[in-house]
Amino acid sequence: MVTMASGPLRTYIVEDNPTIRENLIATLEEMAGVQAVGMTDNEIDAKAWLMREGAEWDIAIVDLFLKQGSGLGVISACRARHPSHKVVVLSNYATADIRQRCLVMGADAVFDKSNEIEALVDYCLALQAN
Repeated sequence: MVTMASGPLRTYIVEDNPTIRENLIATLEEMAGVQAVGMTDNEIDAKAWLMREGAEWDIAIVDLFLKQGSGLGVISACRARHPSHKVVVLSNYATADIRQRCLVMGADAVFDKSNEIEALVDYCLALQAN
């Protein structure tokens, strides 16, 4: 059985904006004790890394709009993941309809970039506490 890592939450970031990606990593490392273990700006690389045999990650944070492809494709590809692997969406387009669609597709949580970063930090801290 795979369990959460003791220590930093191993986090894979799927975000096409380099500034947002760097700021997100810095914020989560400082406030939530996460460790970025990888990152990409497109769907193909994200799916390949996350579904790779032996990939060690606890949480994937996925934007919906990517340089190539979509975060929805990443979420869908991760449906067969181990239950301990969490996939969350962080998007500027976290409307009620998008939230529901992401959750139905297999996301564990959805956060709005503009006003729910604190909620994402709390989510990460809760994962580590379990």
